[in-house]
Amino acid sequence: MASALFSGLRYSDSLTVVGISFCTAVVCEVISWLLIYRTASYKSLKSTIDKASKKLETMKTTDVNSSSANLLKKTSKTKKIDRVETSLKESSRDLSMFKFKSGGVVALVLFMVFGLLNSLFEGKPVAKIPFVPIKLVQKMSHRGLAGGDMTDCSMAFLYLLCSISIRTNLQKFLGFSPPRGAAGAGLFPMPDPKSS
Repeated sequence: MASALFSGLRYSDSLTVVGISFCTAVVCEVISWLLIYRTASYKSLKSTIDKASKKLETMKTTDVNSSSANLLKKTSKTKKIDRVETSLKESSRDLSMFKFKSGGVVALVLFMVFGLLNSLFEGKPVAKIPFVPIKLVQKMSHRGLAGGDMTDCSMAFLYLLCSISIRTNLQKFLGFSPPRGAAGAGLFPMPDPKSS
């Protein structure tokens, strides 16, 4: 298979895992494009979110600049901002539900590839970490490996790191990343300041 292709190289196992992770990310994005990104309803939801986030941004910046406005104008401005924020949250929720249908198919592909890689590299270190990681990371990076060398890296850890970084960057490159104002955009979304 792919490991036979890189067998003469020093880092053949790690290159195999990275290559398979890249191919998996491409396949997942193709599936997402077929099920989500090319549909008219996704495009309309995305444009709605973009428009609402731009409108909200301009409303908030003009609100800061017009500090001499009277109390009545501020109250109506606050109500308008709240309406736009509510609309943005509803559109973001609809977009998340819309993306949910391809999530199952993508998860199935990822589980199948992970199972294949796990059977190929079971108990075998695929890379070396140039330092001894902290205990929490050691449990993930040394998962399923025998021996006491904590700089050995398991396939699961390398595959996890590659999947997260490659798929996120591939989405940005192809223009499939979530809209700027979408709630939950990114791996670690920013909390809503009004809820605290």
